[in-house]
Amino acid sequence: MEDKNTEIKYPKGIPYIIGNELSERFSYYGMKTILVIFMTQYLMSSGKADPMNENEATTWFHVFSMVNYFFPIIGAIISDVFWGKYKTIIILSIVYVFGHVALALDDTRVGLSIGLTLIAMGAGGIKPCVSAHVGDQFEEKNKILLEKIFGYFYFSINLGAAISTLLTPVLLDKYGPHLAFGVPGFLMLFATIVFRMGRNIFIAIPPVGWKTYKSEVFSAKGKKAFFNLSIMYIFISIFWSLFDQTGSSWVLQAEKMDRIVDIGLIRFELLSSQIQAINPLLIMLFIPLFTYIIYPFAGKYINLTSLKKISIGMFLAVFSFAILAIAEISILSGGKPNIIWQFWAYILLTIGEVMVSITGLEFSYTQAPNSMKSFVMGLWYLSVSLGNGVTALVNKIIVNPDGTYKLDSAEYFWFFAGLMLVTSLVFIIFSLRYKAESYIQTRSKLQDPLLTEN
Repeated sequence: MEDKNTEIKYPKGIPYIIGNELSERFSYYGMKTILVIFMTQYLMSSGKADPMNENEATTWFHVFSMVNYFFPIIGAIISDVFWGKYKTIIILSIVYVFGHVALALDDTRVGLSIGLTLIAMGAGGIKPCVSAHVGDQFEEKNKILLEKIFGYFYFSINLGAAISTLLTPVLLDKYGPHLAFGVPGFLMLFATIVFRMGRNIFIAIPPVGWKTYKSEVFSAKGKKAFFNLSIMYIFISIFWSLFDQTGSSWVLQAEKMDRIVDIGLIRFELLSSQIQAINPLLIMLFIPLFTYIIYPFAGKYINLTSLKKISIGMFLAVFSFAILAIAEISILSGGKPNIIWQFWAYILLTIGEVMVSITGLEFSYTQAPNSMKSFVMGLWYLSVSLGNGVTALVNKIIVNPDGTYKLDSAEYFWFFAGLMLVTSLVFIIFSLRYKAESYIQTRSKLQDPLLTEN
């Protein structure tokens, strides 16, 4: 792989990482896409249907997401101190596969609990390692390609997500949960095999050991990076609180909408969980659009820093939830608005994701000293965990003792829009005070002994 503009080659291990990520994200989003519908319509107990109500399913969904995005910090420490990124990814991927197996075989709350726990450990544990492993393949001579490769990396995530988001709801609807969860499990097994195929050509930074790790984490550079990024991630967590509701409150709203899509010669009806496919499809369009057109054009007139991009993305999330709130008012009035309302909300939220998530992932990598790359990636994902924790907590608090709600559905969306607005305004003040650093891997190729095994 080669960049035609600079003739600087991409590292040889990149295709294996991208192939692994595409398959792994298919498995994760395929499972997650149908999770709320499975819990509210297909869950069994003692051979009988035992579905959850909407609020309970939403809480389960965000608690799972919270735990899933908490494990990256644990995976990061295991990787940086004990196993290295390669071994951590391989071992936890196997745990990940067993989680899918549990969901595919057992459609009760027991199977749900075991499956989601194992998936959270596996998927969460490998997250910081994979993204940091991408960055580790680059050195000073080709660091100019780092921004583009994180774009390709994110593109592969969303290609896998788009395919699985369209496919698994159909599998659930036509064939039931066993096959619908089984197919993502097979793709996770395939992802693990693809990653192992690159073991002999990866550039891998070996673990540094606890003594060295502790001294570097608590060094002046380490403490500065930890402090500055942690504050930034608290703000960004509110963006994730809104974004991850595309798999919960957005799906539940879609159930009450007119899901007929009529584009002239083509007319079809979407399943409520399939609407989520709009996000990864738009991501694949917006990544090259922003990377090659919008950012370069804007850069001619303004200094569009990483923190400015993140600020804009956060504000866009406010307007996406305002659209949902207006649609919900129509539903409460007895109407049945078309799913096009969510389409416009998805456009705004997806642009926000490009500006917050891709930018934040790259920015986080450059802000971390070399020995803390996985740890800082773990902190980044911890912000997603915190955001889902906020959503789960809100869904618990709004339930009255008699089962009614303190916020109606429209007020629920307005609440999160307002929370995001306040957060965005305060983040601007923080970003003006932030002093950016730049740490790029400059060490020569360090080979993890595990990668030379046959």
